[in-house]
Amino acid sequence: MGQGMHDLTGFQRDLLYVIAGHDQPHGLAIKAELEDYYDQEIHHGRLYPNLDALVDKGLVEKGELDRRTNYYALTQRGQRELEARREWEHQYLKDMEILA
Repeated sequence: MGQGMHDLTGFQRDLLYVIAGHDQPHGLAIKAELEDYYDQEIHHGRLYPNLDALVDKGLVEKGELDRRTNYYALTQRGQRELEARREWEHQYLKDMEILA
């Protein structure tokens, strides 16, 4: 198991946010969402090892939609880590008008 959000790469953190915002997205849906955000192509060789790393850390669970397609979902631990991250960010951003 990993040590939570603080030992993730920025890319892995972004993967968590995308997974949190969708109902059991499959890999290609996650890929499309991040390509839109990053405005560049994300190769399978980057996407899937990072998704597997999140599964290994216990933050994401992977299941089968069918024999060819996996879905991804946050675990309870992943949800807790994301909430803790949001609280941590909020303490620095709370005085900005952005969050008003």
